Amino acid sequence: MSEPVVNSEQPAHSVFTWGAKTWVMGILNLSPDSFSGDGLQPDVQQAVERALDIEHEGAEIIDVGGQSTRPGHVEIDAREEADRVVPAIRAIREQSTVPISIDTYRASVAEAALDAGATLVNDVRGLTADPELADLVATRGVPVVIMHDIQIRDQATMLPQLVTELSFRIDQAMSRGVRREQIIIDPGFGFGKQAPMNLELLRRLGELRVFGLPILAGTSRKGTIGKVLGTEPDDRMEGSAAMAAIAIANGADIVRVHDVRQLVRVARMTDAIVRGTWCEHSSE
Repeated sequence: MSEPVVNSEQPAHSVFTWGAKTWVMGILNLSPDSFSGDGLQPDVQQAVERALDIEHEGAEIIDVGGQSTRPGHVEIDAREEADRVVPAIRAIREQSTVPISIDTYRASVAEAALDAGATLVNDVRGLTADPELADLVATRGVPVVIMHDIQIRDQATMLPQLVTELSFRIDQAMSRGVRREQIIIDPGFGFGKQAPMNLELLRRLGELRVFGLPILAGTSRKGTIGKVLGTEPDDRMEGSAAMAAIAIANGADIVRVHDVRQLVRVARMTDAIVRGTWCEHSSE
């Protein structure tokens, strides 16, 4: 079991312990360009209402993002991204103590989000797009998700390539002062990987335990599900559930999800089977 991420300068809700259960991260997209069709216009009240719904449905982390990273996405500048997410995070924090993750690869956006109440940084570029983001994470001492997003062409060497690149990114982060116990790794399902690779990666996810770090699996509504089931993004709940269950069974500590209520149940049931952690509830 990995050691808990603890930062004495952050409130108690920013402390995570790994191994006892799966943490469910609910997605709050504040970009109308979201691939899954669940993106919101940057309306603070609407964002707060959805965040509170996510919390009520059982998520233990709310992941707030304002920049789409879907294939063919439209890039926005840092100011517009911050304008989308920072007021929402500040308003959510006023009404909730649930940990808030800022989904960004820009240091300026992350800094403003942390100042507004975010407690975790989720970087799909793995701290490679903006070197100052690693410095910020090191200074603030917050948990950070380092993701793999490099295109892989040869499935036969996918896992070695992925491990090599993640190792490089971890080393680079630590060279800038990020502590190893702050780091969460994400293999980047759907980022630079075709459907067969994503399926193999899920089957072999346990091999990433070699790092001894918490693992985040972001498989929710991904294109691989559409290719297998022939369904559109808003009709991939069952596929997302299957992938989340397998990810947990193979070592995921966090699952990042759109369909929060259903996937919380999947995570709890899978934890009962895999981890043996559960409490009895009346079915009446």
